[in-house]
Amino acid sequence: MSPGNKNSKRISKKKGAFHAQAFLDSVGVKRTIKELKSAEIVYSQGDAAKNVIYLQEGGVKLSVVSEIGKEAVVAILGAGDFFGEGSLAGQSVRMGTATAITPSTVLVIEKSEMLKVLHEQHALSDRFISFMLARNIRIEEDLIDQLFNSSEKRLARTLLLLAHYGKEDQPHGVLHKVSQETLAEMIGSTRSRVNFFMNKFRKLGFIKYNGGVQINTSLLSVVLHD
Repeated sequence: MSPGNKNSKRISKKKGAFHAQAFLDSVGVKRTIKELKSAEIVYSQGDAAKNVIYLQEGGVKLSVVSEIGKEAVVAILGAGDFFGEGSLAGQSVRMGTATAITPSTVLVIEKSEMLKVLHEQHALSDRFISFMLARNIRIEEDLIDQLFNSSEKRLARTLLLLAHYGKEDQPHGVLHKVSQETLAEMIGSTRSRVNFFMNKFRKLGFIKYNGGVQINTSLLSVVLHD
């Protein structure tokens, strides 16, 4: 049995969530590590789609710009997410722009390398597909949030997502180096509105400033409130 098959069997026996980092490490995927500063562009709308990117640390926003220059944020991604996967399905150019919203670390994987691994490691490719489908469902939820929810709810949901709500058994998450200008851009509002709601959340005990923004999961009540 080849080393690759051994790795595939070992991971395929694991139950529960797909662990992307373990996937990349186990099959020896060749990748380039890139450190990004806040507001640094990973790729731009219209660039050639030549690779898939894994977000190891930090946060990235995906946005599109219309012909008249209006920008819309499509999704906010966190550590553990893949993006740029459209290249695997024949997408020749990037449909949007990916920008780091905090200092981030990404792994850049050439399209040919990713396709090779997915074709050879069937158990892993099944999990990867499920992982991407779940990510796409979240993007749909983001779009619905943008279309139908108030700016207060959108801000609360964005803060919870950035704090990885539901991914860890902890009552709090801490955001570092995310400006109110960035938050306003994410939710399609103004900095003054974000400042107003952040002060409101602080007074209600939903957030706390302590070397960053500490998010209490009680903030979920704002999202669920009609």
